[in-house]
Parts: sequence; C-alpha cells; structure tokens
Amino acid sequence: MKNVLLALGLCTAALTPFMARAQAVRVVTEASPYVFQQGSKVAGPATEVLEKTLADAGVKDYRINLYPWARAYDMALAEPNVLIYLIARTPEREAQFQWVGEFMQVRYHLYKLKARADIAAPSLEAARGYVIGVMRDDNRHQYLKKQGFARLVVSAQVTENFAQLLNRQVDMVPLSENGAATQCKEANFDCAGLEKVLPLEEMNTGLFMAFSKSTPPELVARTQAAFEQLRGNGTVRRIMEPARPAPAKTVSLAGK
Repeated sequence: MKNVLLALGLCTAALTPFMARAQAVRVVTEASPYVFQQGSKVAGPATEVLEKTLADAGVKDYRINLYPWARAYDMALAEPNVLIYLIARTPEREAQFQWVGEFMQVRYHLYKLKARADIAAPSLEAARGYVIGVMRDDNRHQYLKKQGFARLVVSAQVTENFAQLLNRQVDMVPLSENGAATQCKEANFDCAGLEKVLPLEEMNTGLFMAFSKSTPPELVARTQAAFEQLRGNGTVRRIMEPARPAPAKTVSLAGK
C-alpha cells in the first residue's frame, strides 16, 4: 500500500506542471481605438484594464494576441482558457461565453457619405434596400442578418468596409462615433464628409471581456471579482473615459 501511495504521489507531482500549463490563458482581441500594437506589446486603455484585472486575479501566465475579429471570436467560442475583449454582449451571445465585466457602452449608427444625396433610410425597412458593408461575424453583421438584410458586403476588416464606402462600392456602414473618427483618420478623410443616416438603437450594448465556456469556473470567478473591484473603485472609468487617442495603426472599432 505504501508503494501504491508513493506512486500516486509521484504521478500527482508529475501532473502538476502539466495542469499549471493547461491553465495558461490565451487572450485574444482585435486592433481598435482601445487596443493596439505598440512596438512588440499589445497596448491601449482596454489592455491596461485587462492587465490590471488579471494581475489582481493572480493570473500571471497569459499572452495577448491581435487577430482579425472572426478568428478571435471563433477561438473564444471553441477553445478552453480563452479570454476575449472587447466583445459586445448580445442576447445571442449570452449563453456562449462566461462574462467577466463591462468596459464601456457603445452606440451605433448607419453612416453614408454626405455627398450621397441618393441615399435616404429613415427606418430599418428602408435601409434593407441598400448595400451595407460589415465585418465578418461581428455583432453588427449578426444583427443586420437577423433583421433580414440581404445586401451585405462582408469583409475581414472594418477598414475594408470604410474604403468601400469611400469608393461608393457600398452605400452605408455601421459604426460608432469613435469608430467613424478612427476610420476617417486612417483613411485621411475629413469626417465632415460623413453623415449619420439611422441609429441602430437595438444594438446599443456594453463592451465586455469574456471567457470561453470551457474555462474553469474558479478562474472566471477570480477574474470577475478582480474586475468588479477595479470598476467599484473607479479605475475602469478613469482609464476608459475619456478614451485615449488611437495611434496611426489602429484599424477598427472595438467591441464586436
């Protein structure tokens, strides 16, 4: 019996490093006004909040990677120990993730070129007749599909959609005010040449960090508690509001 117990103890000791490695967190996101590459590091206000949260939660083994949104989203849907930010919390996504905490609220509008006097969409029904540029698998793409929009031009990056808007290949694109300003800066385009067409009020939501469903609940609970402490003492708001200016390489609106 003593030998059996010793063997079990050795097996447990051998498994411990493996289990620790299994708990490593992969953090995934996309470039945005709040998350961007700065040298070799992923930086930005939202990243600062995330790193403070993980530090307070005692999570040291993690790495942040920037991906196109569809890839980051698919990883968070399918793989264990994945933390995604900034992600819009929608009814369709509610049961797909373990939600940690809200960074900020975001509001969307359909935008057109002000010079396009031929475009008028006072309602969603009227907007369905136009060609809309969206980014694959983000909440705007999902929402417009659900609303019966069939004339969608789907791209991997929001910058592609904005370029198509400027080139009149699409009629409108859904953006927030911050996202619109960022795209204008990227394209060296005067935002006075843009015009809000229609508010997408049903899309108004919060931008969160969330864990994949197969992430251990204990890790999720520790991270939630750490985030709530930072939110409660005002750290989250202090960092996120007002948003810091995005650098030249920012390519998208956060929170898909």
